Amino acid sequence: MSTSSAYEGPRAATVAEGRRFFGQPRGLATLFFTEMWERFSYYGMRALLILFMTAATTEANPGMGLDVGTAAAIYGLYTALVYLLALPGGWVADNLWGQYKAVYVGGWIIAAGHFSMAVPTDFTFYGGLVLIVMGTGLLKPNVSTVVADLYPQGGVERDAGFSVFYMGINLGALL
Repeated sequence: MSTSSAYEGPRAATVAEGRRFFGQPRGLATLFFTEMWERFSYYGMRALLILFMTAATTEANPGMGLDVGTAAAIYGLYTALVYLLALPGGWVADNLWGQYKAVYVGGWIIAAGHFSMAVPTDFTFYGGLVLIVMGTGLLKPNVSTVVADLYPQGGVERDAGFSVFYMGINLGALL
């Protein structure tokens, strides 16, 4: 009976020792949870955004009192910009910062946007939306590249890693 690892060659020890998250490199756990919470924040925001903007300003939990048309326009602009700013976000990562820094900074900008929205003023609400859009534009196009960098050899191992990563996206959307 052989006691050899399924992985052979110079990477065998590194791969075996570095696997800690669903049989994948340890860094995948950080990226899994980063993307999970980013998707949770995005879809959670989408679910509540129009409701908050159209709620009366005099209720126990006051909203912004906007009419449905204005709220829908803001919602549409927010949703469109989240995806459109992936283009400059990818450019920034490719030409200025690199993917790792873009993901890191993007995550913090998203968090700052959500925290600013907790302050009940119009300025912090709209400013928070802008921060979330900017942060998502940096994070979303680059986080998958960072996942791919965990697997320099590619192949089945990379495919399995992306499957685990994608589970994080879906889990965040589900929550």
